[in-house]
Amino acid sequence: MNPIRAFRNWRRYTETVRELNSLNARQLNDLGINRADIEKIARKAI
Repeated sequence: MNPIRAFRNWRRYTETVRELNSLNARQLNDLGINRADIEKIARKAI
């Protein structure tokens, strides 16, 4: 994999995890997301 692409994917993953972790339980529930699923959802974002 291209190093630049790998870096972009890593950055997108970490930003997604950070943003979802910043939401409270009600906001996550409104989105249909369980806090335990955040990392799995972030992996799908890349």
